[in-house]
Amino acid sequence: MSVAAGLEWVPPSAELPPEAEQLRAEVRDFVARRRAGGRIVPHCDAWLSGWDEEFSRELGARGWLGMTFPTRYGGQGRDALARYVVTEELLAAGAPVAAHWIADRQIGPSLLRFGTEAQKRHYLPRIAAGEFYFGIGMSEPDSGSDLASVRTRARPTDGGWLLSGTKVWTSGAHHAHAFFVLARSSPPQEGDRHGGLSQFIVDLSSPGVTIRPIRLLTGAHHFNEVVLEDVFVPDEQVLGDIGAGWHQVTSELAFERSGPERFLSTFPLLTALVGELAAAGADRLGAAGLRELGSLVSRVWTLRRLSISIAAALAAGGSVDVPAAVVKDLGTRFESEVIDAARLLVATPPDPGGGDFARLLAEAVLHAPGFTLRGGTNEILRGVVARGMGLR
Repeated sequence: MSVAAGLEWVPPSAELPPEAEQLRAEVRDFVARRRAGGRIVPHCDAWLSGWDEEFSRELGARGWLGMTFPTRYGGQGRDALARYVVTEELLAAGAPVAAHWIADRQIGPSLLRFGTEAQKRHYLPRIAAGEFYFGIGMSEPDSGSDLASVRTRARPTDGGWLLSGTKVWTSGAHHAHAFFVLARSSPPQEGDRHGGLSQFIVDLSSPGVTIRPIRLLTGAHHFNEVVLEDVFVPDEQVLGDIGAGWHQVTSELAFERSGPERFLSTFPLLTALVGELAAAGADRLGAAGLRELGSLVSRVWTLRRLSISIAAALAAGGSVDVPAAVVKDLGTRFESEVIDAARLLVATPPDPGGGDFARLLAEAVLHAPGFTLRGGTNEILRGVVARGMGLR
């Protein structure tokens, strides 16, 4: 199969509706006022590290969380492109959105698609209000991005299941109320490693749950190891169907991999870089520097166009596993290349205690090792793309 023939996976181009620009203006005004008052200080990777529950509740009160949820579940009933405008403006500003991010981005849509009515009524209004926070229990020690190799076990018991195993890289678990856990509920059949997997909603305050920090180079605590020792999960907290976990979790990954956070984690640094270069003048930058800056801007715009198209396709119920993998692969590499350009074009060294540019550069450098790991390594993502294009 030729590469050209394989391009049928590319979603059709989508345009933001005119009303989206009015919403964008509202969000920008909100951000500008919060920045002027010191309420928002731009940070790189703030969707992971910027945990601020008060800020999340403020967004919820404005109707900017759970925007696509039906109104009967506390949402706004708006389309995915309206939500896209809000999220990209907050990300571009480096706002502290980590508390609600996972719940709003993928837990809510998964509950809408696979959850029971009771689960939807219990969790969705709280997510939309910015009052209930989730983590993700997918990755495990020694498994890398091979989700089918999970060793966390779910054993049936009276009224529910007993879960035992270990999850790693669980962002925000030390703050969150609950997380989705992918576990093996029955042995896989011969030749089918994806069978026998199920998802469970686990209360992180349950007996048998131990949360241990995995610290960054700076000592900052965002990631965690979560150990489950015979944790009881009632039948009412099974997500979807027993044995359907692989299908459910791969659909969830489309939300995780395709959003603007996959190429805007270092956007505050890119903005600061442009400011530094503008102050220095084009003469000092030179033709090569201008080309480098132009390349970054054109690439972020291209990634944004693809990401918007995926958001529209997801809203329409389309399958976007392949283009989501493309956004995640290209986007996270782009984020690191912003760092390289900043170090090449400006002589200021990274300094966590320095001015805005030096501080943002230091944050980006220290967070960069995780960019191409979280949500699936680049190698795994390229395998997804190759299969989707019929190349393997």
